[in-house]
Amino acid sequence: MLKDDFENYYYDQNYNCAETLIRAANDYYDLQLHDRDMIMLGAYGAGMQTGNTCGAILAAVSVLSMKYVEKKAHESEDIKPVTTMLIREFNKKYGSILCKDIKPQSFQPEIRCKHTIMAACDVLEDVIKAYEEKKAGEGK
Repeated sequence: MLKDDFENYYYDQNYNCAETLIRAANDYYDLQLHDRDMIMLGAYGAGMQTGNTCGAILAAVSVLSMKYVEKKAHESEDIKPVTTMLIREFNKKYGSILCKDIKPQSFQPEIRCKHTIMAACDVLEDVIKAYEEKKAGEGK
């Protein structure tokens, strides 16, 4: 499971939520991202440093892009529906995708945003699985 791979990055290497999720997903899904590629997501942490959209969600959406976009997002039949599923599921869990709304529900000083990252890992995995099953059922 994806969430089994994140603690090394989050606690041992002290990456933020977005950096942690992309690095764990890079390992888990073999995205073949290089270190410099993943650094690009650093500013996504803490809701883009402003409490806006949760960095873990932004990293999850980035994973979807790596999996479902070949060259251009607007040429992908998959990116919009799979991203919509991800956002919908995360909203079901927290009632928001904003860090400023999620943090009061799950942040604990001793474990930081562990629960949010775990939830993002679960939602991402579940959405990819459900989307792939749906596509297979449609014969795509």
